[in-house]
Amino acid sequence: MLISPEEVRAYSVFESVKNRSDELLISDIIEAEAEVFKIAGHDFTSEKYQPLPEKAKIALIKMAQFFALINGDESIIKGYKSEKIGDYSYTLADGNAVSKPDVYNLLIDFIEPGEPPEDPGSVKLRLRSL
Repeated sequence: MLISPEEVRAYSVFESVKNRSDELLISDIIEAEAEVFKIAGHDFTSEKYQPLPEKAKIALIKMAQFFALINGDESIIKGYKSEKIGDYSYTLADGNAVSKPDVYNLLIDFIEPGEPPEDPGSVKLRLRSL
C-alpha cells in the first residue's frame, strides 16, 4: 500500500473515519488505490515515483477517505433524504448521495497513456442503405 491508515486518519476531519479500524481502512485504501491507478494508468511503483509525489498521495488519501465514509454509512449509499432513529433525525440538504472526489487535477501530471494491445484484432463494419 502506498498510504497508511494513520495518514488517512490524520488528514480526515470526519470522526467516523478517525474511529474506523485499521482493517476497514486498509480495505478503503485498496479501493482508493484501484480508482487512482485507473485514472493514472499505472500503479506508482516505478522508480520515478519514489518517493510518492505529494499530489498523488493527497489524491489517494482523499479517495480513501471517501470510501471510508461511504462504506461506513448505509444511509449515504442509499442517498436517503431524511432518517429518524428514536428521538434523533436528520435531513440531507438536497437529498443527493455523496459523490466521489474529483482527483483528476491532482493526478494530471502523472497520467500515462495506456499501452495498445499486442493483437488489436479487426473490426468488420456492415452498412446498408436506407
